[in-house]
Amino acid sequence: MSLSPNVPNVHEAEPIPEAARDAIDALLQSGDLFRYTAPQNAPVTLLEAEFAKLIGSKFALAVSSCSAALFLSIKALGLPRDARVLLPGFTFAAVPSSVLHADCIPVLCEVGDNYRVDLDDFANKLDDNISAVIISHMRGHTSDMDAIMDLCDARDIPVIEDAAHSLGTTWSGRNIGTIGRVGCFSFQSYKMINAGEGGIMITDDADLVARAIIMSGAYEHNWKKHPVLHDAFARWQNKLPLYNLRMNNLSAAVIRPQLPELVRRVRDGLANHDYLAGRLNMSEFLTVPDCLTQEQRAPDSIQFNLVGMDDAEVSTFSAAAEAHGVKVQIFGLSDDNARAFWNWQFISDLPELPKTRAMLMRACDVRLPVRLNRGELDVIADILLGAVSEATRPVRAYGT
Repeated sequence: MSLSPNVPNVHEAEPIPEAARDAIDALLQSGDLFRYTAPQNAPVTLLEAEFAKLIGSKFALAVSSCSAALFLSIKALGLPRDARVLLPGFTFAAVPSSVLHADCIPVLCEVGDNYRVDLDDFANKLDDNISAVIISHMRGHTSDMDAIMDLCDARDIPVIEDAAHSLGTTWSGRNIGTIGRVGCFSFQSYKMINAGEGGIMITDDADLVARAIIMSGAYEHNWKKHPVLHDAFARWQNKLPLYNLRMNNLSAAVIRPQLPELVRRVRDGLANHDYLAGRLNMSEFLTVPDCLTQEQRAPDSIQFNLVGMDDAEVSTFSAAAEAHGVKVQIFGLSDDNARAFWNWQFISDLPELPKTRAMLMRACDVRLPVRLNRGELDVIADILLGAVSEATRPVRAYGT
């Protein structure tokens, strides 16, 4: 298999819409970059209203990152110091970090080889003095939200959805992020909407969002510029710390013109993902887990498991794919991977999760920008399937 000159750059994002340039130029001319300078209709304020309408929630708060949104969600729930927060063992390191930042204790549960929460382990640990749950829809793979919400609602445990990878995904027709008490999204460069950095949290709980708005940095009476019942704010004036996690107007100006592009990006991303999945699933050594019945995915990457391959074959596969132009991240084999729970050594009493570890040692990740065309997808598929052939072909005995 020779190196193809047509290997797409899967790390190259779509161009930002031209409308963002005009909005940014106007902001630079005005110097009005702080969200609370304008008396009304600042770009951040408009983004919050537009995003809430798009996703189907009453309230939205734009902040500096999805990690900031997760942190503020925990703080706004009013959890006491050392409260135990249950989350999947397969997520990004920023998620347990946000729990620690909020002076709480992350508790990890197992994740199966379909990248979703292991419900038996989740249910067992949920009764272990858990105060809140974060469900990371990791890489856009939705866990069984019906079962999770039933378990949590029966115990009156609030659920925060980490939907950083799931903007545009639906569960039984509902947008992911609207099922739990709070939903948190990311606008980091490798997400469906790209602002470089940035995040947003959504909720229907007026009192919760009022607390989050104040703590995000709405000091003095800047909270009056948010369309939330002012009675909810008055109760918390000067009683909450300010963490200054606001989004600025430049970021909002980059994000807003991309919101109308979301439907197209979801459509194209799903078509690309399913086409490539179909080709990879033709190999006995590769499997792309099916989505759940209630789930409509919005992928901008693809994950697949290596099946029936030993450690040497896995290493050969990874090296061969990279040599021909496709970098495959095997979560458990990448040095210092922030998605491998054993690298979260900032957690005291870090547990062992054998099921999650086994999955991570064979789970592969490849970026799949929605802009790719069918020919580029075929190039990627040919390289991955060729790498499998290199890794698994029989070793011929000398002289035969």
